[in-house]
Amino acid sequence: ERIQSLEEEVDRLSGIKAELESKLKGIEGVSLSMEDRGLVITFLDEVLFDSGKAKIRSEAFSALDKVTSVITAKAADLNVGIEGHTDNDPIKYSGWKTNWELSTARSTSVLHYLLEKGVLPEKLAAIGYGEYRPVDSNDTPEGRRKNRRVEIVILPELKKVSKDASKVTPKKTDTGMLEPKENLK
Repeated sequence: ERIQSLEEEVDRLSGIKAELESKLKGIEGVSLSMEDRGLVITFLDEVLFDSGKAKIRSEAFSALDKVTSVITAKAADLNVGIEGHTDNDPIKYSGWKTNWELSTARSTSVLHYLLEKGVLPEKLAAIGYGEYRPVDSNDTPEGRRKNRRVEIVILPELKKVSKDASKVTPKKTDTGMLEPKENLK
């Protein structure tokens, strides 16, 4: 028995990133990055949605299908968070109460799409951050454009590796880190 190392998990995510880069090459408004929280696939909102809407545009299906195929083939056992973000322009005409509702509806739309394409429901979570986690300044049109995005985050998982995996049940500690279950036999 041994603990799967962070390094091994980063190597695994790096391989997934390389495959996604190959599949998504040339698709404008989609980018990939390795961050502390995991592998982040960023879609600018204009790739996925019409302004003020949460219904995925049919033009986005191809790119999302490529992401889903890699997740189901290479990361089916990993958790996937879908995070919606907006700029700080107040909602005026679209019917949403605030940017929070819009960002949450968009992340949930992407979650349902991934679910329909075979990602396991217990591996998915949708989060709406509204305007509160910008990646650029909201003072320029280009900055606001970068802030309007949906991020699909493939999360690393550290777990105890055993010949008999049924004896191992990882649990979260107060810090959110996984630790092996006590009294393994």
